Amino acid sequence: MPMTPAPTPTPSAPMTSPPATRPDWLTPELFPFKSRFLSLEGHVVHYVDEGRGPILLMLHGNPTWSFAWRHLILALRDRFRCVALDYPGFGLSVAKDGYDHRPESHAKVVASFVEALDLRDVTPVVQDWGGPIGLWVSGRVPERVKALVIGNTMAWPVDDDPHFVRFSSMMGGPIGGFFIRHFNAFVNVMIPMGTPKRKVGKDAMRAYRLPLATPERREASRVFPWAIVGSTPFLRETEAGLARLVDKPVLLCWGTKDIAFREKERLRFEKTFPRARTTILEGAGHYVQEDAPDEIATAIGSFFTEVVRAGGAS
Repeated sequence: MPMTPAPTPTPSAPMTSPPATRPDWLTPELFPFKSRFLSLEGHVVHYVDEGRGPILLMLHGNPTWSFAWRHLILALRDRFRCVALDYPGFGLSVAKDGYDHRPESHAKVVASFVEALDLRDVTPVVQDWGGPIGLWVSGRVPERVKALVIGNTMAWPVDDDPHFVRFSSMMGGPIGGFFIRHFNAFVNVMIPMGTPKRKVGKDAMRAYRLPLATPERREASRVFPWAIVGSTPFLRETEAGLARLVDKPVLLCWGTKDIAFREKERLRFEKTFPRARTTILEGAGHYVQEDAPDEIATAIGSFFTEVVRAGGAS
């Protein structure tokens, strides 16, 4: 099968020290958390670290950033320590010059982030590309992982599935890349499509658009659809690492109206983790943390009370 050539990275503006403030448009009313910045492997990584208790490491997908987890953080920070970072090039993070924005590179940054903060007994909360990224990291350091919360995502190669190959070819090729770079297509089209249950408001949509305000910044969003097929070796490594996680408590939170990840992917996770607890999010689309945050927060609370702290499986 012919492959779309790998995207050529657009150089990112170098930055030698973290910014002292966050942008004025990100108001406390919209994002009521302290922004923190960490110099890591030549990048400036933005993250939030809210609350106390069991650690939830929230990992976003495309084209979102830590902002996507705001509803869950507000709902859970009285019981959990909620840590959410932006991959280099996304949100308020700044990628080093020449960064390739591939998921395997983001995964290495997340692994370094976990080590830098010395996060232990972590529960990754993953969705979209946060799934392969977070599960790759988890499979590498299973001793740091307490449990897993998995939203709509995948964790294996899909280069033999026409559903994914067609999307990768369309959005990961020159035409899709043009619309992503020049029209911010993933924000302006995919986020509204991916939240059929709970419309994202005007101010929140602005908070998704502004971090990707230029064609150069949209390079981060452009690479991910290509990587669906182009990063098959990384996805193969992610799948191999799942065997080291089968003894962990797992919660699946699955939206039923996702155009990307279907019942087929959920059933495969349930087969991989046969003791997993599943919460079906009826009517929720792709961006489940935007579309069904209350249901997910309730499910996580019950999961920790009834399964994780009990030391068993549902």
